Amino acid sequence: DNVECAHEYVGLLLEAVRQARAEVVHDLERAQAAGALRQVEALQLVAWKLERLETHLTASRKLLNDLRRLRRLLLGEADEPPRALDGEADDPLHRP
Repeated sequence: DNVECAHEYVGLLLEAVRQARAEVVHDLERAQAAGALRQVEALQLVAWKLERLETHLTASRKLLNDLRRLRRLLLGEADEPPRALDGEADDPLHRP
């Protein structure tokens, strides 16, 4: 099903963005230590863009999860427990 594939794909993208954010933090620390002001500013912008992207991907993954559950409900399929990503389990607004 397309929704299932999209959910998995967005999850993989989310993992990649989180890894990229960690790398940017490391690069930012090195640039700050070297006193490379323009590089620091550029990396701060990259970090902010990656943060925004992570937020959007997290929201998209939650919406796709809702669509998966609704599809299963409509088709009368057995509902399997949702797989939470880091941080989703702590989110009081997240409905599994």
